[in-house]
Amino acid sequence: MISNHKIQAALDEIKEISKIDLALYTDKGKQVAATFETEGDMEYAVNSFAGSMAESQMLSGCHFFKVYVDGELEYVLLTKSSAEDAYMVGRLAVCQIRTLVSAYMEQFDRNNFMQNILLGNMLVVDMYNKAQKLHIEQAERVVFVIELEGKKDATAIELVKNLFAAKTRDFVTEVDEQSIVLIKDTREMGEDEDLVSLASMIVDNMHAEAMVRVRVGYGNRVNNLQDIAKSYQEAKMALEVGKIFYAEKETIAYRYLGIGRLIYQLPMSLCEMFIHEVFGDEIPDVFNEETTTTIQKFFENNLNISETARQLYVHRNTLVYRLERLEKVIGLDIRKFDDAMTFKIAMMVISHMQYVKNSENALN
Repeated sequence: MISNHKIQAALDEIKEISKIDLALYTDKGKQVAATFETEGDMEYAVNSFAGSMAESQMLSGCHFFKVYVDGELEYVLLTKSSAEDAYMVGRLAVCQIRTLVSAYMEQFDRNNFMQNILLGNMLVVDMYNKAQKLHIEQAERVVFVIELEGKKDATAIELVKNLFAAKTRDFVTEVDEQSIVLIKDTREMGEDEDLVSLASMIVDNMHAEAMVRVRVGYGNRVNNLQDIAKSYQEAKMALEVGKIFYAEKETIAYRYLGIGRLIYQLPMSLCEMFIHEVFGDEIPDVFNEETTTTIQKFFENNLNISETARQLYVHRNTLVYRLERLEKVIGLDIRKFDDAMTFKIAMMVISHMQYVKNSENALN
């Protein structure tokens, strides 16, 4: 239900305009908000009025009004004044509160609706019927999953909501304790570069405003409500695969996962078989910092020895010596394209196997 703070703010505003005090109670007589100190226990009076047939009533110097939301009695409103305009102010306040609560309930329903879509908890027929009632139209959308480093807090959630609050066609929700989900309407976003820029903007804002580090993964564009769940799963996979193979990236798209997505879906038995074929019974342990940096730079420069040597600030012959030494240990000459490709894939497979092993250990 809507927070008491919001209702209190509404009553304060009405009093400021009308100069008439108001108080709001639940239908059980519990005070929700008030602009004045009530005299004595009002629970009995409120309960009696709530149980009566009257829509409004004058009792003990106060006008009592019933507040119905969707046909159900939710609140009892009091206006403390015997002035003629107290009744009119009370009726206006009832309308204001009803509208406020209805708007909140609709927003809550929309949020709950999107959560159910993300989790695949709705039949397609029910989905479209509910969407029509909530005024949610068909549109091109992309799901962004914002994964926080550490525990999620209210500041981070509010920041994301504020970033997209003006966009009524966007939805910000939560489905777990570690991440925030943005369902973004992308009809006004043209190229894929726009999605990259949006993901980077989220990362920068979360770091600057909420002082938290995040990683953002996003799925492919979808046009149907039932496919939002697919985009959500893609975004989650993008984050998961990114942890293993692209740890240095803060934003990652499902469509750009490349070979990492393929390796991620390989069964462990196949991974172990491949590594055994490449390295034999024992994986060579030669990857110190110097060797790792050399290999990384060599691949970044498309196996170009001269350019790699220049960027590493070493003589060309020194680099050749390092690569030949590596070849003796691993049995692959990564100066050749086929061997380089085999080695690159093998390293990714090993990273995947290590990640799975660590995940299993964490669960045990």
